[in-house]
Amino acid sequence: MIYFDNASTTLIKPDCVLKANAFAAESLSANAGRGSHAAAVKAASIVYNARKAVAELVGADEVIFTFNCTDALNTVIFGTARRGHVVTTVFDHNSVLRPLNELSKRNIIRYTAVKPDVHGVIDPKDVERAIRPDTYMIIVNHISNVVGTVAPVTSIGAIARRHGLLYAVDGAQSIGYDDVNMKQIGCDYLCFSPHKGLHAMQGIGCLCVRSGAPLRPFRFGGTGTASHSLDQPADIPEGYECGTLPVHSIHALTAAVNHYKKMSLETKKNLIDCGEALRKGLDAIPGVTVYGKLNQLPNIVCFNLENTDAAMVGDILNDEYDIAVRCGLHCAPLAHKTLGTIKTGAVRASLSYHNTMDEVEFFLKAIREII
Repeated sequence: MIYFDNASTTLIKPDCVLKANAFAAESLSANAGRGSHAAAVKAASIVYNARKAVAELVGADEVIFTFNCTDALNTVIFGTARRGHVVTTVFDHNSVLRPLNELSKRNIIRYTAVKPDVHGVIDPKDVERAIRPDTYMIIVNHISNVVGTVAPVTSIGAIARRHGLLYAVDGAQSIGYDDVNMKQIGCDYLCFSPHKGLHAMQGIGCLCVRSGAPLRPFRFGGTGTASHSLDQPADIPEGYECGTLPVHSIHALTAAVNHYKKMSLETKKNLIDCGEALRKGLDAIPGVTVYGKLNQLPNIVCFNLENTDAAMVGDILNDEYDIAVRCGLHCAPLAHKTLGTIKTGAVRASLSYHNTMDEVEFFLKAIREII
């Protein structure tokens, strides 16, 4: 199989990640922080080391482990909600839009989704113009999972600080493909899923928090702390990690972070070269519309074939060529309304560090034959 659906999750994991995951699953299935015996202490040590690795990677003060990026974003959105207004963008994922919509239906908040400018990118000035007297948060998708457009998150961070607003960044598509530092961006919260760009295992998400940023518990249950009380502790991270943590996925996360930090410039350049070749190759085929032209992450390419349903293209690629892509609305309905593809959906090809130029060329050949 040629796997071009890495924006959903990476299929191929580094050997060090697989070995770390297997070792912890086989040998360290104890519950971290829920006992003083040797296995529980070892599991807690693994969790601590992973927290430290993630914090160093993205410049975080605190790291909370969640189920996935969606869970992390829900924790931020519901854990900071108050009566007022939130600014987001049409490029944001349903993991942001649906929680905001739910809070709006409850008459707790109102929100504004900023549209891209004529060049197809989010203009910080438009974000600032959307701020109202009752705005309390800006939440922005760093890289669009639909078209790969990179948002000016640092400039938006300066706006948030100038207006005294909370600032959250959805880094689902950027961590592992772009160097991200919370302190440089100026965000209070950074959410991501390691099973994408970091090539870690599924089953774990990261909510990175600036020290002092407000947050209330979103979930309630056992934390291993303050067990005498029926009130949920609000201490970070314990108060936000109810129940048993997936120690095997967390151990694999540490290996994934270390692998990324050691990755060669040649490997990173190969991904850029493959992505650029894919975009240029599709753009050169008559009858193909490629979406997004500026500020694109090279490994995400969104397109459609003229007069052809996106789902049909995906089925043909899978059945006839053994190529995996993502078709449909990609859980981002406002982005597709903006692109004019809300009825047809679109085809998304997304690469990882393991894809090759030969695979790109075979893919382009397949698209030409389908046309």
